[in-house]
Amino acid sequence: MHSSRRAPLSVVAAATLVALSVTALPAQAAVTAEPGSPTTAVSAASAAGVGSHRLDRPALRGSLDAFHKAGMYGAYSAVRDGSAQWRGATGFADIDTNRPTRPDFEHRVGSITKTFTAVAVLQQAGAGRIDLDAPVARYIPDIVSDERGRQVTVRMLLNHTSGIADYVLPAFPGILENPGKTLDDNRLRKIAPEELARLGLAAPPVAERGTHSYSNTNYILAGLILERVTGQKAEAYITRNVIRKAGLRHTYFPSSPAIKGPHARMYESFFGLIDPARDYSAYDMSWAGTAGALVSTTSDLNDFYRKLLSGRLLGAAQLREMKTTVPAYETEPGEEVRMGYGLGIYTLKMPSGGWYWGHDGGVFGAGTWALSSEDGRRQVAIGYNLMKYQRFDSEGRPLPDPVTDALYAHVDGALAGTPAPPRGVTPQRSPGTQALPALPIGPDALHQASLR
Repeated sequence: MHSSRRAPLSVVAAATLVALSVTALPAQAAVTAEPGSPTTAVSAASAAGVGSHRLDRPALRGSLDAFHKAGMYGAYSAVRDGSAQWRGATGFADIDTNRPTRPDFEHRVGSITKTFTAVAVLQQAGAGRIDLDAPVARYIPDIVSDERGRQVTVRMLLNHTSGIADYVLPAFPGILENPGKTLDDNRLRKIAPEELARLGLAAPPVAERGTHSYSNTNYILAGLILERVTGQKAEAYITRNVIRKAGLRHTYFPSSPAIKGPHARMYESFFGLIDPARDYSAYDMSWAGTAGALVSTTSDLNDFYRKLLSGRLLGAAQLREMKTTVPAYETEPGEEVRMGYGLGIYTLKMPSGGWYWGHDGGVFGAGTWALSSEDGRRQVAIGYNLMKYQRFDSEGRPLPDPVTDALYAHVDGALAGTPAPPRGVTPQRSPGTQALPALPIGPDALHQASLR
């Protein structure tokens, strides 16, 4: 590969790897919030979505198939409207054998794990064992021993305003120069959460404290706080008190590199630097821990978010704290904020006009996106098995991306109850109206993040 192409791609790749998920940020990727005093970016009334609709099963089937036809290897989706459900799958679970996907596949869900971890921390806050506005040094003084231990609060970890850098790049040295070799060499590597925290704390901060800046280190630290407070491994606590409480049957922290149930191979392209894309479905996920190691299914994710948003996993006060958001990006004067990040969950305004709650996730080879209306009635969760499929020109600018357009169309159409046009052919907006937010793992967010 020519060095002139590798250089800008490496910059974009770096922007991606600082998060297990690059969240749905529009052009500007950081915003200052008053430390310890989160603002509510979206009112409860406006976050309810656009209403309930019958499930248009042919449209759902068609838009999911369009996602595969656009270039995605395989995908599986679950959509709900009240008690009505639709599940579908498209494309290939294995591109060598053409084994088809199935709707019930287990899948690595990446940063959706953060919602589970936040629920566990908020449970302890409700029990009076964790103070969200207490400094982290109260709980882990040996891990965050500098001034950050006194100034960063638990809340700042959960809403990504701590200013602490991400650990992912330093945990995978050499990944920008030779991603395939680096990922292969680390397939079976075990790494302790304390080491992940050390790497993140030692890395240069990318944002000032009080500024929203996504960092997986925040959720590794949150998991370590959970361990100190409960006296048990964070994964064990989350399993007993979040996963089982929600009645999820196919959601778990993996105990080995393998996924237990039926699953697709999970292919990583790394923007074409791994060619052909390589399967990383078997991988030791200790590198992600309480920030992104969970395995789940699309149906389980819908169950989880419905129970969470309807108040069955947290008390009313803790759910309000979770849904208190900071703007997830900086707007122009007078511009509406279309995404707010709460405590392990975000709210996002979709092109169809509705506000929805949820999270996205991305690990090597696996992408996931789950969104729900505020009452949990209308939901979609989708998993797919080719990551960093986007391509960029020699200057690092994103090329046309029909795959992301088709993903956006399926998710937005599923939530709105009507077929949605691909993002690339969205009807033109009137002068002065806002552009759509960048997709969670779309090239717009990656490119803009690379320019920070």
